[in-house]
Amino acid sequence: MFRWAIIFAVIALLASFLGFGGIAGLSKEIAYVLLVVAVILFIVAFVGGRRV
Repeated sequence: MFRWAIIFAVIALLASFLGFGGIAGLSKEIAYVLLVVAVILFIVAFVGGRRV
């Protein structure tokens, strides 16, 4: 999921550099949501991981 967040962040940077504001904003929002979800899942997996 971190990989997808990075991909959308790069798309947002390229789109904003080329002048596509709508695509850049949408890609930024998707990247942010994916990053937040990935961090939450990482924390849940870390706290609730298997105990041997």
